[in-house]
Amino acid sequence: MASRTAPDSLLLVQDLVNTLDIETGEDALIAEGGLGAFLRDHDLPELAQDADELAAPGEIRELREALRAVCLAHTAGTAVPERAARALDRLLAAAPLVLSVRPDGGAALRPADGLRGAARVTARIAAGIATAVADGTWTRLKACEAHDCRWVFYDKSPAGRSRWCTMAVCGSRAKMRTYRARRAESE
Repeated sequence: MASRTAPDSLLLVQDLVNTLDIETGEDALIAEGGLGAFLRDHDLPELAQDADELAAPGEIRELREALRAVCLAHTAGTAVPERAARALDRLLAAAPLVLSVRPDGGAALRPADGLRGAARVTARIAAGIATAVADGTWTRLKACEAHDCRWVFYDKSPAGRSRWCTMAVCGSRAKMRTYRARRAESE
């Protein structure tokens, strides 16, 4: 099977959303040292232990779940739920981006100077999403339709209509449930 890893512009989104394993309930962000490890792994500054950053862990988890809702909407081809859209609007408003022009004449979005905590993480994610929207890859970042999974994957299928993180597990389970339901109806 082809890799389901997102391109660089979306890798931070994919990794953030996948810090919660829905099936087991294991949340890497609330584990001892988990948030710090996540931030270090993605070259983000650690949170300071001051009053300004005390809310950051909760905001980062809120961002994660709003992004999961967006990825699930990509999978289903539906609108983003209003609650998730409002949360993203609020979090993104606190995370401004700046357009930087490189010496070679190219341009890129980057987090505004002085951002800290959740706003810094959100701005990095926003810059990646903006790049992915521009290159047409944003809607290929999807969440598995399986209710007990919701793992975020990058859909590399030619038609872009994948629904499960893996056909071998979640896809097979869904197809078996559908088969059993049809069989039960016919009996």
